Amino acid sequence: MYSEHRETFLEVLAERDAASIVFSGTHQTRNNDCDYRFRPDSDFVYVTGFNEPECALVLLPHGKGTEESPRTILFLRERDPLMETWNGRRLGIDRAPEALGVDLALPIGDLWDCLTDLLIGYSTIIAPTGLDEARDRKLLDVLSSLRNKVRGGTRAPASIEHPRDTLHELRLYKNQNEVDLIAKANSITLQAHHAAMALAADGRNECELDGEIVGTFIKSGGTGESYNNIVASGNNGTILHYGENNQVMHDGQMVLIDAGCEWKYYASDVTRTFPVSGKFTEPQRAIYQLVLDAMMASIDEVRPGVPFNVFHDTATRVLAQGLIDLGIVSGTLEEVLENRDFAKYTIHKTGHWLGLDVHDMGSYAGNEGPRAFEPGMITTVEPGLYFTEDDVDIDPKWRGIAVRIEDNILVTTDGNRNLSEGIAKTIEDVESVCAGHTAACV
Repeated sequence: MYSEHRETFLEVLAERDAASIVFSGTHQTRNNDCDYRFRPDSDFVYVTGFNEPECALVLLPHGKGTEESPRTILFLRERDPLMETWNGRRLGIDRAPEALGVDLALPIGDLWDCLTDLLIGYSTIIAPTGLDEARDRKLLDVLSSLRNKVRGGTRAPASIEHPRDTLHELRLYKNQNEVDLIAKANSITLQAHHAAMALAADGRNECELDGEIVGTFIKSGGTGESYNNIVASGNNGTILHYGENNQVMHDGQMVLIDAGCEWKYYASDVTRTFPVSGKFTEPQRAIYQLVLDAMMASIDEVRPGVPFNVFHDTATRVLAQGLIDLGIVSGTLEEVLENRDFAKYTIHKTGHWLGLDVHDMGSYAGNEGPRAFEPGMITTVEPGLYFTEDDVDIDPKWRGIAVRIEDNILVTTDGNRNLSEGIAKTIEDVESVCAGHTAACV
């Protein structure tokens, strides 16, 4: 899969007369002398599948794929028995070409000295900027050195371009291998959400559910969480990126869990909302069903040729009409939409791209407005309604209710496929799983 990604990217680079540098990233300090667990940059994963820090892949479409004229050169750390004893094994220079399918491997310490010679003759350098000031300065130094060679008869790159219009556009379209990885992530996410639903009870703490979810991800072989879990009971659910996950839950509340497993660095992103007691109250049931109706209507709009904004607009209309029907806002649908009386309860958009990043790369707009869905794209669909405890403008029965439901939708040639379909979301299935009957929805 990674070899295919490199080949496709090299074709794009050749069309643009460009070379590219893709970095893996470095360890980041958590506190004092402790680092966060390393997670390679997603662009680097896309073209290598390799998970070591301090690496860079240079892609040269003018090369011929031989040792004398390579098209892909991986710069990485050399073997070091002492450092490997302290910090873990390294692949090393000698084993990298065969293990990863690159044409040539060199020490990472040689990168900046080699780049000036490697990038001669290209009109553009595709490389990320704005993330690492020291790295940006080195890239500019390389560009300056190349331009100083022009009088000697060489051609120097005119610019350094961000990968958003090249590599990131390729990442937007998933092949079958990538779809399978995201489907696998969702299958583990199913287990985690169902386990949390069954565990919730009056007096338990949000952190117990959080721990159950993380444990399921890790025990199942995932690379961890796709993002920081949200386990929000009661009014905490009205905080979109709530992260404390440390409050005691009580009967009468609902729990909003936004959590997705990462499998081989590919993300899932799923939200479910359910009652602590295992049974929805009538006000909770009404709001939940409204959000579910909006979600199902939105999913129907995720298909080839439909502009990206349509499924959000569809969800908005369903939610607005439902708020009118429940007496939470007043007026005709067109009046409510025009005045945006619904907006304080909906807050966010209805979806985003999904892939190696939970908010994945790829533009949402084309030259003439929102881009249309195409096969291979994956988007989340996640409508929500949020009513804070201190909202004096609504009936007290709605206060403290927060509902978001989110699935991962693949655009296919003839419609779509829900990659998180098995995770309970109808009222009946949610109550069944809360009661411990997980088989009903698998």
